[in-house]
Amino acid sequence: MEQTKGNEMRNINVTDDHGDDEKWVYDSSVDHKGRLPLRASTGAWKASLFIIAIEFSERLSYFGIATSLIIYLTKVIHQDLKTAARSVNYWAGVTTLMPLFGGFIADAYLGRFFTVLCSTIVYLLGLILLTMSWFVPSLRACEGDVCAEPRKAHEVAFFLAIYLISIGTGGHKPSLESFGADQFDDDHPQERKNKMSFFNWWNSGLCSGLLLGVTVIVYVQDHVNWGIADIILTVVMASSLLIFIIGRPYYRYRMPSGSPLTPMLQVLVAAISKRKLPHPSNPADLYEVPNSQKAQGRLLCHTKKLKFLDRAAIVEEKENSFEKQDPWRLATVTKVEEMKLVLNMIPIWLATLPFGICVAQAATFFIKQGVIMNRNIGGFLIPPASIYSLAAIGMITSVIIYEKILVPILRKATGNERGIKILQRIGIGMLFSIATMIVAALVEKKRLGAVKKDPVNGSLSMSVFWLAPQFLIIGAGDGLALVGLQEYFYDQVPDSMRSLGIAFYLSVIGAANFLSSLLITLVDHITEKGGKSWFGKDLNSSRLDNFYWLLAIMTMANLLLFVFVAKRYSYKNVQSLAVANCNEDDHDAAGSMA
Repeated sequence: MEQTKGNEMRNINVTDDHGDDEKWVYDSSVDHKGRLPLRASTGAWKASLFIIAIEFSERLSYFGIATSLIIYLTKVIHQDLKTAARSVNYWAGVTTLMPLFGGFIADAYLGRFFTVLCSTIVYLLGLILLTMSWFVPSLRACEGDVCAEPRKAHEVAFFLAIYLISIGTGGHKPSLESFGADQFDDDHPQERKNKMSFFNWWNSGLCSGLLLGVTVIVYVQDHVNWGIADIILTVVMASSLLIFIIGRPYYRYRMPSGSPLTPMLQVLVAAISKRKLPHPSNPADLYEVPNSQKAQGRLLCHTKKLKFLDRAAIVEEKENSFEKQDPWRLATVTKVEEMKLVLNMIPIWLATLPFGICVAQAATFFIKQGVIMNRNIGGFLIPPASIYSLAAIGMITSVIIYEKILVPILRKATGNERGIKILQRIGIGMLFSIATMIVAALVEKKRLGAVKKDPVNGSLSMSVFWLAPQFLIIGAGDGLALVGLQEYFYDQVPDSMRSLGIAFYLSVIGAANFLSSLLITLVDHITEKGGKSWFGKDLNSSRLDNFYWLLAIMTMANLLLFVFVAKRYSYKNVQSLAVANCNEDDHDAAGSMA
């Protein structure tokens, strides 16, 4: 692609005070032929709708598989409750940690479009193998419909298929979402506002796929067979890949810029080598390139935190700031600030893990509870995984209320284009996760009381819709916290790391799934020593209510830590393209709109 031509035109535009910025896009992106993108025919909603379509298909297949996985493992593979829950958590953990690798590849080497293309093909291969494991005689679980013990070949094919889907998701998920957000120009007022809405509507599309996945697909799995459901998922994914390719002329592309880790390492090496130099009293004395010479990305304003790293931008007497500098010896203020951004994210990432552990319960124990409760509604037997659709309804409802009602009101009240700061949105979502665990504990306590009175039919005396409040509440919390986390990690990473930014968000959920498995093992071990484990052979001999109370207390304590960290957080502050304008108090308003 003709990136040089695009950069030259961009520089000309900066010096001309953006005379044609309504016609052309000057944000370092190019069109499919490598030229400067024409605003009217590329990007924005016209391009992002193609991208949302493939995300819809991916979520349809992912949740169609994920929400029924624990049932398949217990019924077909014959794993016990604890082993099945751990297997689901491990798979979900791998699926949500793999994007760290996929995001790195997209940002550094392949670019987002080609990473999505390659990873979707891998995803398709996983779906095809999953289908074969049901229909190919040698790969089937057994000859009949009910298996006393599944064939080893089936187990191998099944787990290989779902982990191919994990690998495909690893490249698909971070690259696709960041590629969609890339279609909006940060420096164009209307497109910047549209980008804020993009993450909300992205998740509405995601939840629509989830709804169909846990209703239609799960119904087919439950009332026809898994093989037919897998065929449907394969056809839908193949069709969405074709739609994604058709949209190619309308996309705006960001060129890969090499490893994003190298500049951070350069800043660290330069800061250590200049550790004995006095810190300049005026930040303006630190090294930076003019906006007109910036080939790619945006310039960041200096912040007062982590001052040790500022030494990397100190110009020594022997260094001429007008000559090309050794990046291992002298870094720009922007590179230093990008390093600070990544370091500042670590406490936020850690403080969101308990929230992720709460989210992990919805796809494991919540679903398993639904299996043994009364699912008969007017003669129709609801598939247990379909109850998860209530979480999607809760999420869609909260996103629409937030986007259409709360944001306009909050914009007027606070003067912030977002309405409230991103971390405030995440914190409010965490409150919902605490409420979810409290409600879940109370409902499970009631169910166990019914079992105590009638060990045979106690659970069946309670409708599965007793679980509705906890699903709706966690869904509403996801609409605030999960969407906020997506926006936060995309917005606050360096511009060259935005696929990795989405991967950081996904890694919260991935690490939380692993921690959930670890916590289950730890609690099982401790409570077993105390006399009786909270995790028995089945739910009726378990004490999930105590486990939910434990999660509520942990998340409540963690929320206090999150508030402490969030209050001290410095948002990304971007210089204006026209003038080097930095406002220390404007970090989450104009400076970090991304």
